[in-house]
Amino acid sequence: MKDLNYYLKINYPIKIKQLSSKDGGGWFAEIPTLPGCMSDGETLEDAINNLEDAKRRWLETSIALN
Repeated sequence: MKDLNYYLKINYPIKIKQLSSKDGGGWFAEIPTLPGCMSDGETLEDAINNLEDAKRRWLETSIALN
């Protein structure tokens, strides 16, 4: 059985977009192949770092449910 570290090492494609000031500004990031795995941040770096945390939690939850 594959463990969390196996899945964390996969290079998932990331979709990033800058949010308009109407939408609160900052950046939005998601991993489309992991439905619902998304995050945001004030800076691009923040959004990507936050997405890494979201990815870990998404994968931990998915593994626990299977």
